[in-house]
Amino acid sequence: QVHLEESGGGLVQTGGSLRLSCAAFGDTSCITTMAWYRRTPGEAPVFVALDHGLGPTRYLTSVKGRFTLFRDKNTIELQMNNLKEEDTALYYCKAECEENIYWGQGTQVTVSS
Repeated sequence: QVHLEESGGGLVQTGGSLRLSCAAFGDTSCITTMAWYRRTPGEAPVFVALDHGLGPTRYLTSVKGRFTLFRDKNTIELQMNNLKEEDTALYYCKAECEENIYWGQGTQVTVSS
């Protein structure tokens, strides 16, 4: 079992920055991919940034150049700069461990003008 703990969400004005953090606990030796997703009310979760441990990090097109994912073993952070109102969402951390997928509880990011 893997448990993910997220932190770092909050309220910020347009153009501001936030940094999200996600740490994995438990049987983490099998974790390969770690990623951030986000979800707005009534919508399915959308991939934001992903590190699968092989090759470059992948980003949602709309966040390229503004968001950066950092990974240190089983901890990932998402540095979000130049935030826009459309970045407002519940952000989730995801980890893949063999055939299992684990999600964090989510952390709210709200960007206001």
